Amino acid sequence: MLEISAWKVAQVVLMARELDRAEGELRAFVERLNEDEQASLVAVMWVGRESFAAEELADAIATAKNEATAPTADYLLGSPHMSDHLENGMEELGMSLSDAEDDLVRGG
Repeated sequence: MLEISAWKVAQVVLMARELDRAEGELRAFVERLNEDEQASLVAVMWVGRESFAAEELADAIATAKNEATAPTADYLLGSPHMSDHLENGMEELGMSLSDAEDDLVRGG
């Protein structure tokens, strides 16, 4: 089961799209997430880039926890197309980020 809310994933996606202006914010946001949320975020990205299938989410989360050697923010920021992979991963898991993104953009 995913241990991070769609809202938090949407927040990361939106900040990643504005990296030139929001890298510090993105780093701080990811660093404030707990270990389970960070592992889930990495797992969603892996599902989105097809390293794991949606039905392998639990394995992806366990792998993210077991193989975490660098700070999660560094790992995510070093991953090309991170925002696209996060969006694709959430879609593969049957969760849309559209409503959460709309709420964030509107300041909800």
